Amino acid sequence: MHGSVPHHDLVQSTNLTRGQNQWSTLDWWPPIGWWPEPARDLLEPGMATASATFALPPRAESVHSARSFAAGTLSGWQLADLLDGMELVVSELVTNALRHGMRLTGSRAREAMRLSLIRRGANVTCAITDPGSSAPVLREPTPFEPGGLGLHIVESLSVCWGWCPLVPQGKAVWAVLAA
Repeated sequence: MHGSVPHHDLVQSTNLTRGQNQWSTLDWWPPIGWWPEPARDLLEPGMATASATFALPPRAESVHSARSFAAGTLSGWQLADLLDGMELVVSELVTNALRHGMRLTGSRAREAMRLSLIRRGANVTCAITDPGSSAPVLREPTPFEPGGLGLHIVESLSVCWGWCPLVPQGKAVWAVLAA
């Protein structure tokens, strides 16, 4: 099952005055047991679970930092089979977040992205949050256009991928890789 499937499991639009939470890209951490809805058919009862989250500043060096974090996390989980694919997926999603999700001027100059890796058995979801509101678009670049293939790479390496908006701002873009 390949393809972008927007899903809204992460969105909470409840009222803070009632003692409930609102998530934004600045404070979202994967809730315990979170898994993208379109990939729930991959789960079996009793699968080992773990998660790791890393805040990334809005700088080009964050792509390398994100790859290193993913490599270290997968090695610690003994999931080296996913390493090459995950490094490419992380690179593409962090690069897209930097290019399309971050505003590096004004009040958002200090905002961060978050990279979360969520393990369920031999499956790992990579989720990147950023403060941008525009949806990721899988597009066909022109033959002489540099770039534009990032989401095609993500789609080809993942079981499925998608995105969801965060309230009151931002989004999470995720991809599931399976060993």
